[in-house]
Amino acid sequence: MNIAVFEVRKDEQEELARLKQRHNLNLHCFSGPLTDPSQLPDGTEAVSTLGQSQLTAPLLAALAEKGVRALSTRTIGYNHIDLEGAKAAGIRVLSASYPADGVADFTIMLMLMTLRHYKPALWRQQVNDYSLGGLMGRELRHQTVGVIGTGRIGSTVIRSLQGFGCTILANNPSPRPELEGMARFLPLEEVIRQSDIITVHLPLTPESYHMIDRETLATAKDGVILINTARGELMELDALIEGIESEKIGALAMDVFENEDGIYHQNRKTDILRNQKMAYLRQFPNVVLTQHMAFYTDTNVRSMVDCGIEGLLTLQETGSAPTLLI
Repeated sequence: MNIAVFEVRKDEQEELARLKQRHNLNLHCFSGPLTDPSQLPDGTEAVSTLGQSQLTAPLLAALAEKGVRALSTRTIGYNHIDLEGAKAAGIRVLSASYPADGVADFTIMLMLMTLRHYKPALWRQQVNDYSLGGLMGRELRHQTVGVIGTGRIGSTVIRSLQGFGCTILANNPSPRPELEGMARFLPLEEVIRQSDIITVHLPLTPESYHMIDRETLATAKDGVILINTARGELMELDALIEGIESEKIGALAMDVFENEDGIYHQNRKTDILRNQKMAYLRQFPNVVLTQHMAFYTDTNVRSMVDCGIEGLLTLQETGSAPTLLI
């Protein structure tokens, strides 16, 4: 099978080489995103990308004309792909999957960092200030944690939180009987109203877009801690800024950010960044922003590469695959 693989990172190269040898593949690897069908080598049957390739309907139609019949994204999210355009072009699309533990661990780490004021403590150490004033933290066992979305990652967060002894509330569109006894399932508005810490684990859909907004925050506890390792667009930035300024939000930790494309996962240290809200939020002592890295473990990188390549092979052989979208 001839596969063109775009946005290849150095950390993916070893696994790609292993898969190439194991399956006797013709892999054509490129470090940049897929932007034009002319980038495809002759005879390409399938392509694999990451999230920087904006796969629009016109581009997908052009890929189909070049003979591409399948596409995989080595990411869980797929909002960079026009699925309707892919369907119209006759291109099958797969996403990726990885164990939930890495993101769940990172989520709980962010909770602990905000509860224990790690960011201002780190700032002080860098200038040899080892004072304690203003750094008194809270213990996770005394908090009520609201988990919104209890799919693979949200449910793993709930299971991992069992050892801390905190009260856990949860909300999910469908029942999760296997989590009964670990978390108390309540309507969304009650989870938001009762929680000291709120963590969101939902896909980005029209219904979930900006689900945390001014109206939502108005019903939350004063000093609520918000955690987001899912999608930046789940939270309205203006509402977050107002919440931090008014101290309605006690702390905010986000591994994702609205309009992060072109910034996260790139070296931009000598560039002018055109994301004023990101720059403004970053300077607050109670805001922790990380560069979309909750997923980034050795286990997960191997899993995403395997899904991206072996998923295409499975699709070719059987007509389906575990992560098939269309």
